[in-house]
Amino acid sequence: MPGAKGCTAEACSFRDNLAQLYEAGARCVTGLSVQSSTYRREAVERLHLPYPLLSDENGRLAGALKLPTFTVAGLTLLKRMTLVVDGQTIRHVFYPVFPADAHAEQVRAWLRANPAD
Repeated sequence: MPGAKGCTAEACSFRDNLAQLYEAGARCVTGLSVQSSTYRREAVERLHLPYPLLSDENGRLAGALKLPTFTVAGLTLLKRMTLVVDGQTIRHVFYPVFPADAHAEQVRAWLRANPAD
């Protein structure tokens, strides 16, 4: 899909580095998608993701947090970003994300340098 290049690479990077992310202090890793439940299930299965893709199909979370989006063929999608959340606090935002396939390592380095209390 135009504009979404790298999403698969990013998802797979988190998949491939999941153990290292937990070792660095992550307590939970999830993805967020505004696409349909059918699409999300297919992506999790096709990419063998060991973490869930949560639904924001109606865009309510994206709207409430004012997350960056883009529109392609009438579909509004989330731009690639990572939120480090601790309880109800967003501790850090990675945006923009580049390169997608190395982003999990960037998050891991940040977690190591900024341990949770």
